[in-house]
Amino acid sequence: MVKIFSDSTCDLSPELIQKYGITIIPLYVRLGNEEYKDGVNIHPEDLFKWSDAHGDTPKTAAPGVKDVEDLLDRSSEDEYVIFTISSSMSASYNSCRLAAEALGMDERVFVIDSQNLSTGIGLQVLKAAEMAAQGKSGAEIKKEIEALRSKVRASFVIDTLIYLYRGGRCSGMAAIIGSALKLHPRISVDGGAMHPEKKYRGKSDRFVMDYVKDMEEDLKKARCERVFITHSGCDPKIVEEVRAYLESLHHFTEILETRAGSVISSHCGPGTLGVLFIAGEEN
Repeated sequence: MVKIFSDSTCDLSPELIQKYGITIIPLYVRLGNEEYKDGVNIHPEDLFKWSDAHGDTPKTAAPGVKDVEDLLDRSSEDEYVIFTISSSMSASYNSCRLAAEALGMDERVFVIDSQNLSTGIGLQVLKAAEMAAQGKSGAEIKKEIEALRSKVRASFVIDTLIYLYRGGRCSGMAAIIGSALKLHPRISVDGGAMHPEKKYRGKSDRFVMDYVKDMEEDLKKARCERVFITHSGCDPKIVEEVRAYLESLHHFTEILETRAGSVISSHCGPGTLGVLFIAGEEN
């Protein structure tokens, strides 16, 4: 049997985790001297309140090797496919790899560097779970996913630059100017790293839809199985408007909405929204 694991940055909903039988490996979130497990005993709203009260950003950390070892059953004959956030962003990949080595399970634990984050990972995880259900081996799943991952299109539009500034991901002057001019950058993931792209202006109900509509041609050419709307706490009316727009394309079989977990939210801040999908073969 092939079991599918992912670290908690995949941002899949509890319903999807249960439906596909996925095991989650939590990352850590530190608020001052207090440490929490992502998706277990902390909620994004908690860290937003703490960050605003302290003028600081939460710290995040990868799972330890022992955390991963405790989830692997050396006595079974199961194979494991484990997904992690991009190895350029976290030590999560290394922890999983070292855990498999420590247990002598290298031949049946397949660790995949997603080269992505959030539901850019989740898209790969669900595909792997479907392949496992079809009876494919861990090696077959890893080979196919690693061929697929460059086609994952993950991007987000940021409401506030304050959290990127607090986390050292943009300069103080950029944050001040961006806030004054109401600039909202689009951040895309490519090659395992985040890159700023176009900037949008205006209120959230305007810049979010501008961002989504800019992707229309790519969305129409995307693989039709599913598309994610993932956000860190947006106005439900805006999320529904995005959903209605995606439905109007008459292209996707599933339109899935998820909330970003505490690790992803600690870096992007509240009000961030992304539309994530897998590009079609011609792209």
